[in-house]
Amino acid sequence: MAVTYATVTWDQLHRDARALASELMPLGPFKGIVAITRGGLIPAAIIARELDCRLVESVSVIAYEEEERGETAPKVVKAPVAAGDGEGFLIIDDLVDSGVTAKVVRDLLPKAYFACLYAKPAGRPHTDKFVLEVGQDTWVLFPWDTAPLFVPPLARKKD
Repeated sequence: MAVTYATVTWDQLHRDARALASELMPLGPFKGIVAITRGGLIPAAIIARELDCRLVESVSVIAYEEEERGETAPKVVKAPVAAGDGEGFLIIDDLVDSGVTAKVVRDLLPKAYFACLYAKPAGRPHTDKFVLEVGQDTWVLFPWDTAPLFVPPLARKKD
């Protein structure tokens, strides 16, 4: 399977997080937000601001390392204790890919509402709301994963 890359800028991430918050407003108010670390932290902060929600909890699940997905079972390394069973809580992540992490978090918080910025086809059934669907073979590069680099003008390029 060929992998393609999609780069999300800070501006795009912020616009998409605000768009998601706008869609979530009619469902609130929420008691709190649970951010799935690490990718859900920044979207959760933006959404918490837009929804005027002060309680932000986190959950940390290790499902894979970098671009390598293994056959090892996901591991919860930090549980979302303040969220109880999730009733009245909103779970936020940047991306639902295969749905492995989402399933683990949903099992922990069965009464919470799950929303993310981006969803791949395999992960769509595990989320309640998302902003944009991306291809299953697309690796999304978030702003915290990349750094701007100087690119010389074409006229200076040496053959």
